[in-house]
Amino acid sequence: MIISLDLDGTLTNSEKKVTPRTRQALLDAEANGAVLVLASGRPTYGIAPVAECLEMEKRGGYILSYNGGQIVDWKSKELIYAKHLPAQVIPVLHQYARQHHYALLGYVEHDIVTEMPDDEYVHEESRINNMAIRGVDNLLEAIEPQPTKLLMTGHPDDMVRAEAELADVVGNDMEVFRSAPFFLELVPKGIDKAQSLMRLLSLIGQQPADMIAFGDGYNDLSMLRLAGIGVAMANAAPEVRAEADFVTLSNDEDGIAHYLESQAGAAAR
Repeated sequence: MIISLDLDGTLTNSEKKVTPRTRQALLDAEANGAVLVLASGRPTYGIAPVAECLEMEKRGGYILSYNGGQIVDWKSKELIYAKHLPAQVIPVLHQYARQHHYALLGYVEHDIVTEMPDDEYVHEESRINNMAIRGVDNLLEAIEPQPTKLLMTGHPDDMVRAEAELADVVGNDMEVFRSAPFFLELVPKGIDKAQSLMRLLSLIGQQPADMIAFGDGYNDLSMLRLAGIGVAMANAAPEVRAEADFVTLSNDEDGIAHYLESQAGAAAR
């Protein structure tokens, strides 16, 4: 069995922690042969502490970072898949962000780099990933030559509008979607959690029917639809709950543990 887990709003609680009960439920699942996949919009660096909490370095498992732009075998640390944004879209995104006074950020080693280091949503991304913010004068000169992902942030109403406008401008060359109301993910074409999970499942000889997926956000929809069982958190967006096979308790009520324990109890009866 594959257990694919979104992090923020799903696996972690409001304090961005994996609770002892949820951790134990997942360790028990691993002990019974489950393979954990941490599928998140976070950079790999921001996911690593959660993988360590779940003992994936010892027990095995995979990280799908940047919404699946990279796939890492966490036991061996092998990068088994990576895709980058096409060079021609990056100046377009940069100009759009500057024109509308939205924050645009990238990731360089352990830092978030942005021209708007005081933006409240940039600070939220910093908190989520425990990464320092580095203010720069020109993002194009500061980011890595081939980024896997950029993130645009702003008021939720503005990000709805930006999602539609950018999809019209660059949608043929890349993917544009919200992972949270104030986060707009900017990733390579053909990158979302479902497509990257399909790549991983093919590599390890598993089928979508063998997978349980847990999520709460818009960027989890494709993963929940793909999985044999898609489980939404009670705190998920209404559209996400409507698409799920099951709705469990919230991320602050150990929703993952509640579902896994209930299934284990049913199997034992």
